[in-house]
Amino acid sequence: MLIVLSVLMLLCFVVCLMTKRLSALTALIIIPTIFALFGGFYAQAGKFVIEGLRTVAPNGIMIIFAMLYFMVMTDAGMFDPLVNRIVKATKGDPVRIFMGTVLLAFIVALDGDGATIYIIVLSAFLPIYKRLGLSLPMVCCLLLQVSGLGNMVPWGGPTARAATAMHAEISDFFVPMLPALAACVIWTFILAWIFGRRERERLANTPAAALSDIYQQGQERSRGRITFYFNWVLTVGLIIALCTEVLPLSYLFMLAACIALIVNFPNITTQKEQIEKHAPPILAVCSLIFAAGVFTGLLTGTGMVDAVGSALLQVIPDSLGPFMAPVTALISIPMTWLVSNDVFYFGVLPVLADTAQHHGITGLEIARASLVGQPVHILSPLVASTYLVVSMLKLDYAENQKYTLKWSLVNCLILFVVSLLLGIFPLYSA
Repeated sequence: MLIVLSVLMLLCFVVCLMTKRLSALTALIIIPTIFALFGGFYAQAGKFVIEGLRTVAPNGIMIIFAMLYFMVMTDAGMFDPLVNRIVKATKGDPVRIFMGTVLLAFIVALDGDGATIYIIVLSAFLPIYKRLGLSLPMVCCLLLQVSGLGNMVPWGGPTARAATAMHAEISDFFVPMLPALAACVIWTFILAWIFGRRERERLANTPAAALSDIYQQGQERSRGRITFYFNWVLTVGLIIALCTEVLPLSYLFMLAACIALIVNFPNITTQKEQIEKHAPPILAVCSLIFAAGVFTGLLTGTGMVDAVGSALLQVIPDSLGPFMAPVTALISIPMTWLVSNDVFYFGVLPVLADTAQHHGITGLEIARASLVGQPVHILSPLVASTYLVVSMLKLDYAENQKYTLKWSLVNCLILFVVSLLLGIFPLYSA
């Protein structure tokens, strides 16, 4: 029954999103609740939801204050000189802007957290995209590609989980994957170039006078040279503290947001106006994140997630045993979209690895294969940070899924093919 319920629920969720019968917010709350009640879990539903909310609460709190911090800094004019210099240096060329976007995103991605990528990159570049009229779905797609790959650094969630599940040293497990990851990084820059060329052709029809006006837009807002430099020192210090995790991330952003408000807007009335001004976009993002907590709590608590994993394992025929490495890689693509990383790496991966070991395939090789699906995992409704980037760019969640999925699948394919060619995991074990 759980298998049927889980499959029907996921199908209903996808259909309602793609056909726009429900918004992401309502679908994340209503659909799992209905199916949990159908499954007879009405007595435990509240408990499951609270547990799910606890899992997303730290991220939700961090994003509230991170958005407030960078929005305050934007209003204080911290990014204005940077934006104007970038526009002048690139002369509004979409190719250069998209390549710069990806470069900055990969640098920020070294901390392994998608939310940080979106907040920092969009704080710097979003005014440029809007000023030049560039495609925001393309921007979102590029950032999600970077986030999916950045999530695979050794201190990121999937890699650490896979290594732990296989009782392997992260260095032995991860280092051989670097060439495949490098190929994906190169492809992401190529994708930025492709998108930039398309936008360059589209904007070529814009009259020269209009482009000249675009370059001249954006007057710098300044609250004094000392305040300007203080803002940058505070931001750099915050990023260093985030990377070294001297304090919990949410607490760091809470402190930074308070300091930014006090320094840039000393008047209490002005501080209140800043909070009221930025409350609507912050509420839009965080409501989605906590709605995802409801979805995750009910899906996990009712056992639907485990049922999906078990059902998938049962349909793998014994004849595929020697091909378990590529099978694991291909399974990881839909599975990490359907279920959380915890369920896949701690619940499904050990079973796949046990089967593979009977055919001479090591746990390390299976663990490497299991990371192939990460570029698609980032699009999962269970990934809270994806709601952040979609909301910051004011895009439709379902439309973004459809637009980005094909490009994320290309990254998965590159990981898969390069890994097989370089022997990172074997195609077949005799």
